[in-house]
Amino acid sequence: MKISLTKSYTLFGFLLEQYPDSPKTRVKKILQSGNVLVNNIPVTLHSYKLNPGDSVEILKAGIKTSKAEAPFPVLYEDQQLIVIDKPAGIATSSVDGSRNIRDELSAFLRDNSKGKHRAWVIHRLDKEVSGIVMFAKSEVVMEKIKDKWDETEKHYYALVEGVPEQTEGTIKSWLVEDSKQKVHSTRNQENAKLAVTHYKVIKALEKYTLMDIVTETGRKNQIRVHLSDLGCPIVGDRKYGASAEFVRRIRLHAYSLTFPNPETGKPHTVVSRMPEGFLKVGKKDEKYK
Repeated sequence: MKISLTKSYTLFGFLLEQYPDSPKTRVKKILQSGNVLVNNIPVTLHSYKLNPGDSVEILKAGIKTSKAEAPFPVLYEDQQLIVIDKPAGIATSSVDGSRNIRDELSAFLRDNSKGKHRAWVIHRLDKEVSGIVMFAKSEVVMEKIKDKWDETEKHYYALVEGVPEQTEGTIKSWLVEDSKQKVHSTRNQENAKLAVTHYKVIKALEKYTLMDIVTETGRKNQIRVHLSDLGCPIVGDRKYGASAEFVRRIRLHAYSLTFPNPETGKPHTVVSRMPEGFLKVGKKDEKYK
């Protein structure tokens, strides 16, 4: 895992901060073995100056530590943020005590920072959706990111039923949630929220189409509603008009997130691979609720 820095360090000082429970002699050994990469280049000098924007990677062979593995794949981490690859089937956060990403990640961060950090939710993905989710390690950083959230760019893979009439376009509507917690487009703007979704066809796959989705707004179920409105519901999304012949995982995956670094303001992009089996739609139930 690479760590991107937001302040200056000596290389040795940075390593001591990462492994507070390891003796200095053990940390020195990792430097001498060449298992620390700075901007992808091995560095062994204790006093090597690290600057904001540098990346440091500690190879697994370098040091043994008591730190636990993160409960979810980490795509990016620095002193202020952690970005994980969310699996489908687990909520980003929860108020009813059910299993969720925030609570498990908070426990991990607390244990590995001696109580200094926890996971603060910046944005969410629906329980059924997979992909990139960003958390702040403090409330202050969360607010910084949210204040500039309109500067982020979010891309999703969506495998949909059918083929849209146009290969690219924009869907814009007012969304409202009904008493059954289902979101739908409405002409009545009262108590509704404007949602804007851009789409582009990547390729056609027989009865299905793989699309690149960019959201200009972040409304609940926005992409799912808009693609259903387009006549191309997302594969597996029975709630919004997809075939109910088989139970399938919803084929919506947040694969790219570009955001301004809260310290430097410079844009940074995190990418997640398309999940295995995402494009395979068989004629049987999938083990997914």
